[in-house]
Amino acid sequence: MKIFVGSDHRGYQLKKDVVLTLKSLGHEVVDVGTDTDDVACDYPQIAQKVGSQVVAQPGSRGILVCMSGIGQSIAANKVPGVYAALVYNKEAAALSRQHNDSNVLVLGSKFVDKKNILEIIKIWLSTEFDGGRHLRRKEQIQDMERKFSK
Repeated sequence: MKIFVGSDHRGYQLKKDVVLTLKSLGHEVVDVGTDTDDVACDYPQIAQKVGSQVVAQPGSRGILVCMSGIGQSIAANKVPGVYAALVYNKEAAALSRQHNDSNVLVLGSKFVDKKNILEIIKIWLSTEFDGGRHLRRKEQIQDMERKFSK
């Protein structure tokens, strides 16, 4: 699977672990930045890059990292077609896919335990969308996107 990965300066160190994890699982990784934790950068720009690529390339996914994950999540969800889920544990990773069909995983470097990162990513990548009643809700969200993007 093609996975676009990005972080701001506060998520850079965890992003390096994420990239290594994804490559070890055999995924094609496209790192859109940042490339250092020495220089502050603006997370909305990174979220837009990842989100735009995920929407433009069906079947791909994205992973974003910042300190709390909150800013990246808010910014990514402004891109129509992005369903970014802020996840701090394995159960939330599974639910974000089963119930919400998330296509962008957002991680907070301050709150995600590094020893669980591999499992969180594996679960998020391998869990399928349940559809059913959740599809109806996803369609309602898509209707909102169309309504407010006019």
